[in-house]
Amino acid sequence: MTPSKKGRKPRPDKSQPLLRQLAAVPEMLFAGAFRQQYGALCFRHGNGGSEVEILVITSRESARWVIPKGWPMKGKKPFEAAAIEAWEEAGVRGVVKKKPVGRYTYLKELDNGDVAPCIVDMFQLEVTEISSDFKERGLRILEWVSPDEAARRVREIELKSLLVQFEAHGRKKRDRG
Repeated sequence: MTPSKKGRKPRPDKSQPLLRQLAAVPEMLFAGAFRQQYGALCFRHGNGGSEVEILVITSRESARWVIPKGWPMKGKKPFEAAAIEAWEEAGVRGVVKKKPVGRYTYLKELDNGDVAPCIVDMFQLEVTEISSDFKERGLRILEWVSPDEAARRVREIELKSLLVQFEAHGRKKRDRG
């Protein structure tokens, strides 16, 4: 892949998988700093409280399995932004932890075709309300699955690890013990 004009950076071929595109022009990955996002690890207690279910949703563009996440919001704390994303993307509300339970990294393809490396701080959200009327209804598929199944569905290795090691820290667990 060669630049079309002298001094111009080459653009990746969109038909190739994202990592192959980056391998062709690695400076795209390291051109800027990592961007911050906040995610909601939404869970509920199923089967009379003995099992934990994790909410996974599909992304709008590629329909791959992800968790609700988004960019920082002016005037909102990170855990508040994560809770807002859960509501807008999946129609769930609940009790959100103020401290992150982990983080993962991934490569986000931006609308202009550039790739931005992102760090996602994850906040547990114990779901207490589910609505069928939310901002991105009809744009995503939502499913409640076991932590192991959630880990199988997502692509990001660090997120897989967070899901496999998931321990619910919420009201229901305390109530039982």
